[in-house]
Formats: sequence, structure tokens, C-alpha cells
Amino acid sequence: MASQENVIKRLEDTLRAAFQPEALNIYNDSARHAGHAGAGEATHFRIVLTAEAFRGQSRVARHRMIYSALAGEFEGGLHALQITAMAPDE
Repeated sequence: MASQENVIKRLEDTLRAAFQPEALNIYNDSARHAGHAGAGEATHFRIVLTAEAFRGQSRVARHRMIYSALAGEFEGGLHALQITAMAPDE
């Protein structure tokens, strides 16, 4: 199983490369989901991401962009994301 620090680093590297964010915060919420389907040490995360790439995009489109960028992580065991994605000045 991947360590929490490794997963956070991969998420951060991937999101920075894909979106060049002005702000990015990643929180491991896995402990809050203990006993739920797919729960583990590093499986549930919350991200708050501000990037110009989201300007003019709907909430659904922003989420799809993030899920697409992180597709490999989901294949590798990431189970759930809570996403706040916004353009600068929103």
C-alpha cells in the first residue's frame, strides 16, 4: 500500500503539471472514512485548487478535468475525491 506522503506527492505533482495552479491544498480524509467501502490509509482526499484553466468552465467540466488528470491514481487505489475547483478571483 502506498504511503500517505507518496500519494499526496503524486497528486500534487500531477495537478501542478496539469493545471499550473495559483493555489493547491490537498487533505487526506481517509481516516474519516474508516469502515467504508474502499477505505484505506491513503484513499480518500479533499483538494482545493485554484487555476486559470478553470475559467469559464462549469463545475462538472472542472471535475471531469481533474478526474481525467488523476485517472492513473484511481487505477492505483485512489477511491474518492472531494473537489473544490475555481478560477482565480472566484
